[in-house]
Amino acid sequence: MSQAQTTNPNSNEITGLSKSQNLSLKILTIVGYLEGTSFLLLMGIAMPLKYMMGIPEAVKYIGMTHGILFITYILILLITVSRIKMPLWALPAGVLGSFLPFGPFIFDHFLKKSISKNLNKET
Repeated sequence: MSQAQTTNPNSNEITGLSKSQNLSLKILTIVGYLEGTSFLLLMGIAMPLKYMMGIPEAVKYIGMTHGILFITYILILLITVSRIKMPLWALPAGVLGSFLPFGPFIFDHFLKKSISKNLNKET
C-alpha cells in the first residue's frame, strides 16, 4: 500500500486525524446513519401506515425517535465541525442532507472523501 493512503484498512478511521477527531467523525457517522434510517422508516413505513391503513401509532413512535435523532445529529455536526477542519460546504450540506432521503449517507461519503483528499494535499 502506498503512503498516501489516508484510511486504515483495518478500521474506519482517517489516519491524518487525531483520536478525538476520529471519534467525533465516527459518532457523526453513526448518528447520521441512525437519523437517515429513522427518516426512511418514517417516510416509507410509518406515514403509509397512518394514511393508507389508519394506524397512527407508527408515526407517533418513529416520528418521536426521528425527532430526537435529528436534533442529536445537528448538535453532533456542530461539535464535529468545531473539532475537525472541514470544508466550508460541510455544515450547510450536513444540515441540508438531514432533510433529504438518503442525505446523511451521501453527506458522510463526500465528507470523508473530502477530508481524506485535503489531508493528502497537506502531506
